[in-house]
Amino acid sequence: QVQLVESGGGSVQAGGSLTLTCAASGFRYSRWCMAWFRQSPGKEREGVPIASIEHDGTSTYVDSVKGRFSISRDNAKKTMSLQMNSLNLDDRGTYYCALEGGDCGPAFGAWGQGTQVTVSS
Repeated sequence: QVQLVESGGGSVQAGGSLTLTCAASGFRYSRWCMAWFRQSPGKEREGVPIASIEHDGTSTYVDSVKGRFSISRDNAKKTMSLQMNSLNLDDRGTYYCALEGGDCGPAFGAWGQGTQVTVSS
């Protein structure tokens, strides 16, 4: 069973930075996609990832985080990171790591518990 554990959330002032990490275990995929989803306060989790990364390192971002966030992964360690810079109030929320075997698609079968990001003005 796939297990995903996020870490690195916390509180920062607007303009600050945080790095989230997701550690994956319990699977034997030869290729897998990893992604970060965000749930803003009072809203449902967004249906598309804010950032995703293919097994070969190809990354995709939503427009709202392009140029500020950077996703990376270490396949040997089965980890993924999200470097978040220039954080603003819209970045507040719970960030979830997700994983699916193969190439990135619309569905993810494994989810982490989430890590909280608080941004203050």
